[in-house]
Amino acid sequence: MDRRSFIRKAGAAGVGAAAATALAAPAIAQSNPKVTWRLASSFPKSLDTIYGGAEVFSKMVSEATDGNFQVQVFAAGEIVPGLQAADAAAAGTVEACHTVSYYYWGKNPTWALGAAVPFALNARGMNAWQYHGGGIDLFNEFLAAQNLYGLPGGNTGVQMGGWFRKEIKTVADLSGLKMRIGGFAGKVVERLGVVPQQIAGGDIYPALEKGTIDAAEWVGPYDDEKLGFQKVAPFYYYPGWWEGGPTVHLIFNKAKYDELPAAYKALVHTAAQATDADMLQKYDFLNPTAIRSLVANGAQLRPFSPEILAACFDKANEVYAEMEASNPEFKKIWDSIKAFRKDYYLNMQVAEYNYDTFMMVQQRAGKL
Repeated sequence: MDRRSFIRKAGAAGVGAAAATALAAPAIAQSNPKVTWRLASSFPKSLDTIYGGAEVFSKMVSEATDGNFQVQVFAAGEIVPGLQAADAAAAGTVEACHTVSYYYWGKNPTWALGAAVPFALNARGMNAWQYHGGGIDLFNEFLAAQNLYGLPGGNTGVQMGGWFRKEIKTVADLSGLKMRIGGFAGKVVERLGVVPQQIAGGDIYPALEKGTIDAAEWVGPYDDEKLGFQKVAPFYYYPGWWEGGPTVHLIFNKAKYDELPAAYKALVHTAAQATDADMLQKYDFLNPTAIRSLVANGAQLRPFSPEILAACFDKANEVYAEMEASNPEFKKIWDSIKAFRKDYYLNMQVAEYNYDTFMMVQQRAGKL
């Protein structure tokens, strides 16, 4: 090919490429329309792992759309109080929220089933039920009547059973105990003589210090360490049987979600699932260091006795039976969780339990 012919052909190719670029740019712009949402978190910025979930979601959505889909995250109290985040999303005050659905169980106990209820599933089991057992669809049937659409957006893993000013050795020791404990679980322990208290996170330490309350549950080692509970209530109990695997939700105003183009809806699902996994991974990484630090600074680890766990399990089943009889929405979702829970813990007894138990024995023997 001579030089002049090459230049002519190269020039023609360049014009074609430029034309293709000119055509492609508007197409990309049309597929990534400008959308700006506000998201109200139920959490303060100081809880960087759980609050940070919304920031992870926002970053993923923005980066995937070249900044065209923006989700602005607001901490609890910046737009509405943390426990009103879902109400704000339903009303359209904000387009989205990041919250734990059991905060709203007082409106209807069915809310709690999307997050965690006593003696249900651990984090891995909850995710299996949500993503592959129909849990997301079942919960969204319930949310739709409230102009909401939700997706799992985080999990803390099984939580701790809380901080106690004195040892709790028997069921009788629970009688008269004033404990800061969240909604649904409070209804269960109340039947064993506990006096449930609703206290905001920032007020727990002084209440324990002054003896206004005798015990308090919060989250787990990483988050609990920041509040210094071991200084005023040294007995750190486990497990938090009321929160075996609490799902944190990204909940959207349904009308606003429905307006999104299909590509954005798919992105929301993908980013939410990534956020869900990321939060649990962070807690799994950070909690081991935190629990070592807590023990080094005075925390005394104690397991709830088998007697106490069995009594709480029986009382929880009493509560469930009453709710199943009176609330069809609750019964529909709880029946689904129960059916999966039975098979899930059958399977977990085989390889998972035995492998983990063997490795824990090696850890205790100093071989790891």
